[in-house]
Amino acid sequence: MNDFLDKTFYSTYKTKKMKNNKDIIVLTGAGQLGLAIARRLGYGNKIFVADWKLENAESISKILTEAGFDAVPFKVDISSRASVLALIAAAQKEGEISMFINAAGVSPSQASIEQILSVDLYGTSLLLEEFGKVIKPGGTGVVISSQSGYRMPALSAEQDRLLAMTPVEELLQLEMLQPANIKDTLHAYQMAKRANGKRVMAEAVKWGERGARVNSISPGIIITPLALDEINGPRGDFYKNMFAKSPAGRPGIADEVANVAELLLSKSGAFITGADFLIDGGATASYFYGPLQPEKN
Repeated sequence: MNDFLDKTFYSTYKTKKMKNNKDIIVLTGAGQLGLAIARRLGYGNKIFVADWKLENAESISKILTEAGFDAVPFKVDISSRASVLALIAAAQKEGEISMFINAAGVSPSQASIEQILSVDLYGTSLLLEEFGKVIKPGGTGVVISSQSGYRMPALSAEQDRLLAMTPVEELLQLEMLQPANIKDTLHAYQMAKRANGKRVMAEAVKWGERGARVNSISPGIIITPLALDEINGPRGDFYKNMFAKSPAGRPGIADEVANVAELLLSKSGAFITGADFLIDGGATASYFYGPLQPEKN
């Protein structure tokens, strides 16, 4: 009987210990894309859902919790190093960070040039740097970027290198990012998304030193509240024309992005790092070689 009790106690203790030592997934950006990815990969882990608006983080955490996941909300400003470090510290108290998903950002219709560069460009670069210092060996990360990074004219090799390699705190001082050289919010967004891909490439080298991987995904029009704002905003006709004239003939859905994220974040993608995956139903192909070519519109 005592042996039975000892074994029962050990089993209970082991179970509790395992529960208290979960791997940690950190999701920045509490929206539909992040939710779809977290649902696909989050079971058995503790998920920190972080967002600039705490109510957004609470809403997504509630959905996950009611679906059986272990999720907690957290307020973060990804354009603040102190705020990002506070998020990392809170996550590390619960276990090792094994997965990082950045789906945070603002859009050309919602923000100013300064906000776009501060959040989408500087903030993403900051996250990649800080999470790259703490990601668990064997860990993975993914950044949600945008097809917009493919739409602007090619930059020079030196400009690409500067976007990839400039120290984070000096990024916004680059000549190409000064107000006089940014035409409008769309141009700022395109520059930010071009920088995302370059930063991921450069950070993949550093993450690799820890035995970790990081990639990015560049979605086209994916039906989310953010996309609906765009479609119903001042540039709505542009977006409707875009997916109407793309090979797929439609916008995408969040779960289609999660399909690719699952590959990149799982062991199935073990040989993939420093890469960007364009998921836009062929809209970019049509922009360069089909009916969406600017001179044909």
